[in-house]
Amino acid sequence: MLRSMRKNLKSLAPVLWFVIIAFIISIFAVWGGGSIGGGGKNIIARIGKEKISRDFYYSSLVQRLQAMSNEYKELDANFIQQLNIPQQVLEQIVQRTLLLQRAKDMGLKVSDDEIAAKIKSYPVFQKNGNFAGFEQYQKILSWNRISISEFEKSLESEILIDKVIKSTTAGVIITEDEVWENYKKNTESARLEYAVLDDKSIKLETEPKEAELTEYFNTKKDNYRLPERREAEYIFFKTDELKPEIQVSEKEISKYYNENEAQFKEPEQTRVSRIYFSFEGKDKELVRTEAGNIINRLEKDEDFSVLAEIYSQDDKASSKGDWGLFEWRNLPAKEQEAIKTLAKDQYSELIESEDGFSILKVTEKKPERLTLVEQLTDRITTILKDQKARGVAEQKIAQFEKNARKEKSLDVAAQKLGYKIKNTGLLKQGDIIEDIDPSGSISSSLFSLKNNGLSSPIYTYKGAGLAQLKKIEEPRPASYEEVKEQVKTDFTAEKKKSVALEKMNRFKAEFNRSDFDKLAEKYKMEYKSVEEHKRGQYLGTVGENQTIDSLAFSLDLNDISDPIEFENGYTIIRVLDRKVITKEDFTKEKESEKEKLLESKKNKFFQSFLAKLREDKNIKIRYDVFLKVNSDVLSRFSKEGEE
Repeated sequence: MLRSMRKNLKSLAPVLWFVIIAFIISIFAVWGGGSIGGGGKNIIARIGKEKISRDFYYSSLVQRLQAMSNEYKELDANFIQQLNIPQQVLEQIVQRTLLLQRAKDMGLKVSDDEIAAKIKSYPVFQKNGNFAGFEQYQKILSWNRISISEFEKSLESEILIDKVIKSTTAGVIITEDEVWENYKKNTESARLEYAVLDDKSIKLETEPKEAELTEYFNTKKDNYRLPERREAEYIFFKTDELKPEIQVSEKEISKYYNENEAQFKEPEQTRVSRIYFSFEGKDKELVRTEAGNIINRLEKDEDFSVLAEIYSQDDKASSKGDWGLFEWRNLPAKEQEAIKTLAKDQYSELIESEDGFSILKVTEKKPERLTLVEQLTDRITTILKDQKARGVAEQKIAQFEKNARKEKSLDVAAQKLGYKIKNTGLLKQGDIIEDIDPSGSISSSLFSLKNNGLSSPIYTYKGAGLAQLKKIEEPRPASYEEVKEQVKTDFTAEKKKSVALEKMNRFKAEFNRSDFDKLAEKYKMEYKSVEEHKRGQYLGTVGENQTIDSLAFSLDLNDISDPIEFENGYTIIRVLDRKVITKEDFTKEKESEKEKLLESKKNKFFQSFLAKLREDKNIKIRYDVFLKVNSDVLSRFSKEGEE
């Protein structure tokens, strides 16, 4: 480390493991292992002249998922895909690379003193708010198998990125009028009640007739166009069909287990109970005395759970104060820190937080445990079969691609090798092919091909394939028969909207100031109320609606609006009360509001800057490599027994 910091040697009690691990993961989940560089098929992205290796992306993705697996016990391939984790990891790598390139272009540097200050700022390296010394700093990194040079290099990058952000947004300013309008938006509120008539609740007496549908289509022809569609022949090797012939040896299972122990560790588990005393609206010292009396009773061996059920003032009192194995991690940071110091069956001293006092008890504590390989045989076998099957699929598709390119025909190559080709039918970009391509990778690849062109190998979670474009259908107006079902859906929706509007108008005509909710019930409308509606806020069932936002602050109190259309129906609102702020209120909060708005405006500006930077650098992603790496990594997270 830096020489100046090596002189500062102080002792520190052992830092809690999970704090260190969470800290390290938060950095290296983005920075990852591996290196940037490489060539040929090992490249996943090019950002200007810089290359991102597939190994670097692979390592980053694996580390992110390993970190997540400690939090999500049921983490599997489908859940990972739903959260778009692979896309997020790649995007973070791209953004980081862009910003470091920008720092280099700007000639920015980082001094030793800046790195030293950054290290000292992390709580994990502190004791009582001060840096704990080089010796402890070194120990913490050593415990986590991270070299000092590697760690400090990562900090240098972080500081450079921070400098780019600050210099880029330095010119962003805001006016007092902007602050005032934003303050009103965030502070003023209206108490509303409203009646909603959703299209789904409208039942039409008769089905639409064919003549009605054709007339509707003819009057709205311009709304019905078919986008460009493409058709291809393809061959696909499914991993599931290759697995039955694959064998996995005990030696391979043992090797995989030894190389991936972290994947099979059950993290430390702690169950926590709490007795909470709120001092909101009360004399703080009286509450402290009350809580102290409970500690005295605990010292006399009274049952913690019984006292929690009687005296705790949070929503866990009915559960005898039990915050479970994980939910306690939502407690204030001060309480979480105290929990980490407690042994099983030990309770804390009185802990003061922002709005109350707490007494905490650890009721269960299980150390980190490594599951035995004997208990994981089926799971590891499934993973290895999947990996091997992917390898076989890749080999087959690579060999088939050579033959197809030689013959310049997918069909001819397939006949010579005894394979059967299939036809995609006409597909829009992003359309899925059931059973083999749930993400639409095949259809998307077709839109980068010329007619009769062969794709590169396409990797999906289900296997590997190759396609040859056979037909391009240009965008064109649709015929009635081609969009008949959509026409029926649109016609029905419009008809229901008309019925809903008619009902709403009758509701308004009949309205009496005292029976809004009863009238809503009579007309079979959904009645709702909201205590504090603010501009731009989501309104239940209706969503965000500018008309409602405007009326909420302009309609006379207790009057009702005209019917207001939203995507799925109509609503009528009634304003019961308003909270309106004054310039005097604003003056008290102006500086803090200005700071928040400026930060928000800087963030938006920087996102625009980053988007422009992306355009200028001509970023190219090799999605075939991206999908292949994702398939390899996600195979580790297949459910047990999934074949």
